[in-house]
Amino acid sequence: MPAPITEWKAEVVLEVPFHDVDVMGVAWHGHYVKYFEAARGALLRALDYDYPQMRDSGYLWPVVECQLKYVRPAKYGQKLRVTALLVEYENRLKIAYEIFDAAGGERLTRGHTVQVAVDAFSEELLFVSPGALLKQVEKPLDI
Repeated sequence: MPAPITEWKAEVVLEVPFHDVDVMGVAWHGHYVKYFEAARGALLRALDYDYPQMRDSGYLWPVVECQLKYVRPAKYGQKLRVTALLVEYENRLKIAYEIFDAAGGERLTRGHTVQVAVDAFSEELLFVSPGALLKQVEKPLDI
């Protein structure tokens, strides 16, 4: 029998565009959430439980917490490697992120988001993740 996946991780490479920076050429702090979102989307697609699948399964997954720690600034034209790692899924979806300089590997930012399942019809918060997510996270590797 194939082993279940024990670590879900995804990575994207982005370039800091001109419209994301201030007059000093540094990425505005609010855009880092957008960079996190790009990696989260890649992670959810890898799980085959992206936003359309969430909606179709009858659950909403609002972000209820977002934490960032800025270590070094990202600058105009810099290529970033953004990772997303699923760290909790039984009762909530907690994803940890790191942003690195793609060329040198230096960490620039780290943080996490927390999402909770909400029944799309009753709008009630679930205290345990629904089976639709658990099925995707705990699926075996087809090697």
